[in-house]
Amino acid sequence: MATMVDVARSAGVSVATVSHVLNDTRPVLPGTRQAVLSAIEELGYTPNTLARSLVTSRTRSIGLAVAAISNPYFTEILQGVEAGALEHGYSLLIADPHDDPEHELKVGRLLHERRVDGMIVAPSADPDALVAYLGRHAVPTVFLDRVVETPPDAPSPSGRASASDRAGAFDQVCAENIEPTAQLVTHLAGLGHRRIGLVAGLPGLSTTGERIAGYRHGLAAAGLPYDERLLAHGDSESAAAERATATLLSLAAPPTALVTANNAMTIGALRALRERGLSVPGDLALCCFDDFAWADLFEPRLTAIAQPSKEIGAEAVRLLLDRLAAPDRPGRVLRLPCAFVHRTSCGCPDQPEKSTKGNVS
Repeated sequence: MATMVDVARSAGVSVATVSHVLNDTRPVLPGTRQAVLSAIEELGYTPNTLARSLVTSRTRSIGLAVAAISNPYFTEILQGVEAGALEHGYSLLIADPHDDPEHELKVGRLLHERRVDGMIVAPSADPDALVAYLGRHAVPTVFLDRVVETPPDAPSPSGRASASDRAGAFDQVCAENIEPTAQLVTHLAGLGHRRIGLVAGLPGLSTTGERIAGYRHGLAAAGLPYDERLLAHGDSESAAAERATATLLSLAAPPTALVTANNAMTIGALRALRERGLSVPGDLALCCFDDFAWADLFEPRLTAIAQPSKEIGAEAVRLLLDRLAAPDRPGRVLRLPCAFVHRTSCGCPDQPEKSTKGNVS
């Protein structure tokens, strides 16, 4: 079996240079790097990850805790995380916290005990216990999709609890939520709808709060009053959204248009409409937050907000690697723009599919 010494001899460099190429611990000239990589390929050298982790205190692994991995949105996030991790020589340990705070903490502990170099987490609606654990153990962490309001007494990622870094203890990356949701509402209002309902997500999630804020912002921009009876919580999943939609449809004055706040809830809403023999957009116009692969195959085709899910995953990896390289730097919150994908479920005539990126209200 080839050794690092064999690679160094074949490439005509020092063992230290081979180590720098393998571990990205120091810049290496492109020609030298290529010579080392060619020697590794030719000799079939396989680094001893366990031995290297004992020397560097790094395992070159990332823990990913994301609920509902079967959800197409989170599947695409996973693809972005995996691509970014592999590009930089990291492996993934994946766990599903099930959006349950107690299980979320257990998952965080297990990943930490596996000595991952850092974690990427889509937090639950009540992540305080996990946030406290990660801060207490100085685990480099990036929260994605949902924003966590770090408690004022939370330790920083570096383990120091100075007043200057408590406010931004963790890095976070997510999509814009407020303006894209408002855009769906104003679009429906522009088509003449005056009673626009919202099937909102699980209370406590930042995405739920922000999309409700966007819904209200869109109503205000269209000169429409907010009616709390037109808002029902679908708890971010299909069955609850079906019940929420049924509640809205049973109102004395039901909505003529509906916004669903994620892809799973869109499916639930469509089930509720089918159960009542109602058609989209003939009986009720529909717009949804979250585009997904088969949204264009529905009849009618679904008008949607498309989130940059793969980019969110890739940016989470980049933020985590930046944190590993500079543990004491201030935390950052990165928000990525969404795209408005105009199809026909809103009641507009069929047209070539087009999307508008950015925050247009």
